[in-house]
Amino acid sequence: MNRRSSARASRLLTVLALVGALLAGTAPWAAAASAAPSAADKPSVSLSKSQAGTGGSITVKGAGWRPDTLLMMLICGQSSPSRGVIGGTNSCANSEGRAVTTDSKGAFGKSLPVAEPPNPCPCVVHVATVTGQKAQADAAFQVAGHPVKALPKTSAGGQLSMVADTRLEGSSGLLTWFGSPPSRSFTFTVGNVGSTPVKNPVFQVGTSHGVFAPQWEDQQWRGTIKPGQKAQIKLPVELSAGAHGDYLVSLKYGGKVLAEQPWGVGRPWGVTLFWILLCVVVPAAVFRIGMAVVDRVRPRDRRSKRSTGSRPAGGHTVRLPKVRMPQQKPKRPSPSDAPTAPTSTTQTTTLPWFTPDTGPTGPERPAAGQLSAPPENSPTTKGNT
Repeated sequence: MNRRSSARASRLLTVLALVGALLAGTAPWAAAASAAPSAADKPSVSLSKSQAGTGGSITVKGAGWRPDTLLMMLICGQSSPSRGVIGGTNSCANSEGRAVTTDSKGAFGKSLPVAEPPNPCPCVVHVATVTGQKAQADAAFQVAGHPVKALPKTSAGGQLSMVADTRLEGSSGLLTWFGSPPSRSFTFTVGNVGSTPVKNPVFQVGTSHGVFAPQWEDQQWRGTIKPGQKAQIKLPVELSAGAHGDYLVSLKYGGKVLAEQPWGVGRPWGVTLFWILLCVVVPAAVFRIGMAVVDRVRPRDRRSKRSTGSRPAGGHTVRLPKVRMPQQKPKRPSPSDAPTAPTSTTQTTTLPWFTPDTGPTGPERPAAGQLSAPPENSPTTKGNT
């Protein structure tokens, strides 16, 4: 029994040793397999040539980028892969840049013409994403015949890093609604993770709109940040007059982008309202001035004719309504108003139907010189008594 148990124990130990050996042998391979995805996640760039002259071309290849992503390839001066593009895209040959889209695996390959950047070398081929999450990679490159100048020195011990999130403080006023340049205060907090103080650091603030590269501007902050300390910094940011849309504010220090902050700017509707009012008021004013000029140059005889009569001095004709005056009835003469007979002794002429020969006789005959009157019963005498 002892021999059998000892044999079983030896066999068990042998199996355990083999399993341990297998696990120990596969451990390096497993570690390499697990490290492969992390290395592939970092974008990289390779060049077909490390040096070429103006007018030639090189082939740029990349791997580890996001699938189906638009990239921009530029040749930039005053740069290095370790420090990045120090002068920003202003130190790159932007007119000779090329755009490329990665495939489903995040790789690409495209030809890039060689052009001299505005700043001296050392130079790099700078590849960066245009939209989406920011990613970039640089590859050292030498432009044949281009001037070479040493890179600016950096501080030995001081190093700043972003501590808190950035934000844009401020609001737009009434003048911004009428096209005044929008402005904000870019606020952020940095800490000194180096071994020496950082005195009066110089930051680069850039604003970009759409797919355009940011325009960088140097701004110096007055103060000293000691090792292990942090400081809140506010830098002014201003856009051009009438700017509107989606903008991106970027902060760079020591050649590296520390933070980015989106900024949505509203449309200046006051400018639109001003142009609408201008299109309405100006034609009306021109019309009024034209009518005044026509009235001035009108012939004087026409103006004088129109000004006479019922036309007032202002030049407008006023027609008065016709008023009919009530007619007065003729006054009936009274007996007292009858003219008295003349008392002169002139001879009166008798009526033709009364003659001395045919006139009435007797006591009813009127005296000489007296006219005869109709009898009382005559129909012509009724109503006149």
